[in-house]
Amino acid sequence: MKNNPNDGQEMPFLGHLIELRNRLLRGVIFVLVVFLALSYYANDIYALLAGPLMKYMPANSSMIAIEVASPFFTPFKLALVVAIFISIPYLLYQFWAFVAPGLYQHERRFILPLLIASTLLFFLGVAFAYFAVFPLMFQFLTAVAPAGVTVMTDISHYLDFVLTLFFAFGICFEVPIFTVVLVWAGLVTPRNLAEQRPYVIVGAFVIGMVLTPPDVISQTLLAVPMWLLFEAGLLCSRLFAPKPASDSDKQLTSS
Repeated sequence: MKNNPNDGQEMPFLGHLIELRNRLLRGVIFVLVVFLALSYYANDIYALLAGPLMKYMPANSSMIAIEVASPFFTPFKLALVVAIFISIPYLLYQFWAFVAPGLYQHERRFILPLLIASTLLFFLGVAFAYFAVFPLMFQFLTAVAPAGVTVMTDISHYLDFVLTLFFAFGICFEVPIFTVVLVWAGLVTPRNLAEQRPYVIVGAFVIGMVLTPPDVISQTLLAVPMWLLFEAGLLCSRLFAPKPASDSDKQLTSS
């Protein structure tokens, strides 16, 4: 197995496993260190996360804990998730350091920007959900409660709901990355994707309808950014369309 296709050096399979183990161990240790640092502020972090809901809760109402241990474990669960989010750049660095020696130069120039862009887009999706979607969503959900029903959300269920939306919006904001990868892999062409634009727009609104409450504002807040991100990915994909292999790559492949 070659360690670097550019220099022809080989690394034993066991050596790859040891390197992978070491990098995974470094990643786990880094996450644990960040988690321990955040544990002291676990309750404060949860209060910050609950802010968009608490702002629209009825007067004299609060969140509840229906399980005995949830007041203790739920904030720490959130602290662990936040620690993983904070550690993503370091985890991606470990991943890049492991796979980069086995890539050709043109592949390195392609994958590294994608890793950085995908991370930024994921965080952008999470931030968009927290600052733009949650206020409108919780305002709507608390306003439509039937008469005689007091809105008192369980802290554990709220955390699961919010994390699900975070991941949903984060993944939806990866649309440009998916678009570029499909074109780079030769599965589609920018022209083919442009011809599918009407279906993409309809699909964006369908996803918005499924992931958000049944109001036009929330659905539009997800569907329109997804469409715009698709257009951005379509524009960038033209730069990554497959090109004829260079003579040096052909020689390396034949050897």
